Amino acid sequence: MHKFSVVIFPDAESDWLVAYSPETGTASQGKTPAKALANLKEATGLYLQEFPMPKKRRTVLTAFTLKTAQA
Repeated sequence: MHKFSVVIFPDAESDWLVAYSPETGTASQGKTPAKALANLKEATGLYLQEFPMPKKRRTVLTAFTLKTAQA
């Protein structure tokens, strides 16, 4: 059993939400956070059937600040 990180963010071109797993690179969408997560679980399961996870690796989740030009 593997535990995966998930980032959920609004799609730039629609009113859908995108759910993304950095460990696998899989992504999916949904109208709600719960639906986006459910769709990501399904997509990740299908992906892992074809491309099994290598040995456990430590995942590091961090953040950084970047000054950007204001529009």
